[in-house]
Amino acid sequence: MPQSKNKKIMYHPKPDETGNPVPIHKPHKPSMDGFLDPTQIVTITPGAELPVASLNGIRFAPWQPPADAMGWRKVDGQIAIEDEPEPAPLKKGQKFATGLVIIEPDERVWLVSPTNQFGGYANTFPKGKVEKDQKSCFQSNAIQEAWEETGIKARIVGYLGDVDRSTTRTRYYLAVRESGTPAEMGWESQAVHLVPLKAARDFLDSEYDHQVVDLVERFLARHDGRIPDPWTTIAQRFVTNVTRQETPGKDAYVGCLLGGAVGDALGAPVEFMRRDEIYRRFGPNGITDYAPAYGGLGRITDDTQLTLFTAEGLLRTYVRGQMRGMASHEDVMANAYRRWLLTQGFTEEERGFTMLDYPGWLYTHRALHSRRAPGNTCIEALRQGTHLGNPTRNDSKGCGAVMRMAPVGLCLARQKYDGFSKSFEWGIDFAALTHGHPTAQIAAGAFAALIYLLARGNTLPEALAKTKTKLIEHPNHGETLAALEKAQRLAMSDIEPDRAIASLGEGWVAEEVLAIAVYCALVAKNFEHGVLLAVNHDGDSDSTGSITGNLLGLMYGVQAIPDRWLAPLELRDVITEIAEDLYDYESWPIGEYVPWTPEGIYLFAKYPGN
Repeated sequence: MPQSKNKKIMYHPKPDETGNPVPIHKPHKPSMDGFLDPTQIVTITPGAELPVASLNGIRFAPWQPPADAMGWRKVDGQIAIEDEPEPAPLKKGQKFATGLVIIEPDERVWLVSPTNQFGGYANTFPKGKVEKDQKSCFQSNAIQEAWEETGIKARIVGYLGDVDRSTTRTRYYLAVRESGTPAEMGWESQAVHLVPLKAARDFLDSEYDHQVVDLVERFLARHDGRIPDPWTTIAQRFVTNVTRQETPGKDAYVGCLLGGAVGDALGAPVEFMRRDEIYRRFGPNGITDYAPAYGGLGRITDDTQLTLFTAEGLLRTYVRGQMRGMASHEDVMANAYRRWLLTQGFTEEERGFTMLDYPGWLYTHRALHSRRAPGNTCIEALRQGTHLGNPTRNDSKGCGAVMRMAPVGLCLARQKYDGFSKSFEWGIDFAALTHGHPTAQIAAGAFAALIYLLARGNTLPEALAKTKTKLIEHPNHGETLAALEKAQRLAMSDIEPDRAIASLGEGWVAEEVLAIAVYCALVAKNFEHGVLLAVNHDGDSDSTGSITGNLLGLMYGVQAIPDRWLAPLELRDVITEIAEDLYDYESWPIGEYVPWTPEGIYLFAKYPGN
């Protein structure tokens, strides 16, 4: 925080609305050790560096507000509330105001300390006067005032009630944090606090704010103690589009596939080790860097191999559709997996099919021609399958159905139409080529759908809520839905991660590997923290590491992956290139009536449509 030249007066890092510096007479001291403890109070000062990258699965990241008043009127995060009453007539001299109670899943609320105790408040809820007494701008005003005072972009989930103060009647809404960072609070606040709801009454110094706490407690009691989930079909009453205006860029696509490969390579040396064995061998923090596996450091396994061939199958499907006007996604993907089978030491003669008239670009990389503990289910299903693109007849629900599906969501997210349902269905279809158990297929579809939603700009909690809604539409969803909901409950609890992960399983089967990855991504402080949680446990460490790496790499981008893990990573350039192709393919100059160009000829040779 800037100081004056005489070093006696502290100034807020942000000027007021006229551009003048704002002195802070009695600055707060930051206290941020308790971020991950739901019983602790956290205090953030302007410009502070937060010790965590996310909380409750939602990132702290700068948010770009609307540029003008009309933009604020339409700001995302407003809802249609059926039981919100018309405001009562104001008393003489009163003005109308609106405010937010921003609540976290761990039942802590965000409070502010007005700069120099403006208005007589030491601590209060974010609020502000409404310029025009029109109901249409009540919610947008509350979101704007909360953003300006806390640095947090919130989404309203319910109406709390009105509180008469000395000069205002303030309408309060319950809201959840979805973006922003309290370190970017505006000049009107000299501190932002995260306070357990049970401690809020003592923390607040105004009887009016005590009434707001009463409103929150009554609201939660009516909802059985649950914070409403704005992303379920029950509450699809939003005025604005739930999809973010800004979606992840190419760096996130590269981060997704490289992140998965990094998690895979970290987990490879300990895949078949128990947790206590991992800690005995690698020390009190477990494995934290690459260890020798498959003849080197940073070596990938079948998880990344199959992810790459899934990406290749999707790109070949697109090329075939563009050039011939139609394509069977199951048939082209089955051929992609058969090419992977040939990299595992099987020959075309043994298998009885001809695959290499058009081998394409990916198959030519010799580093892929190595067996890295492939799952027996995938090998046998592809060896025994007789009809191209038909579902297998086994009853396996192994994790191999899930760990290869990230490219499905990435690919469909780049298309102009809404591909959420399609990503779910394609995940199911592609899993069915090798895994016959319904849970394996449903879990694969859920993972593809999560990746799709993240790639479209949703937060992980939003993506989970929407995906669970889609899950319920399918038969045989019970095991996957229960596993995901358990992962979310554990992420909001104070249970230690090692115990939480152990209670979710070992990751050898589909719903467990997905649940462990989701849990690790929800509680991760950053990419490194989340991936290391995912590999240091009993069970299938390379698959849990791979899926967690896909999620966190997409959420945080490639820049979040430590260089010490990227530098020695096997096939890094190949993985990067295919991720970039998944991002760029919609603009390729190919098509049935598109004139041939050197670039088009190159792309057709790289991903021939078969």
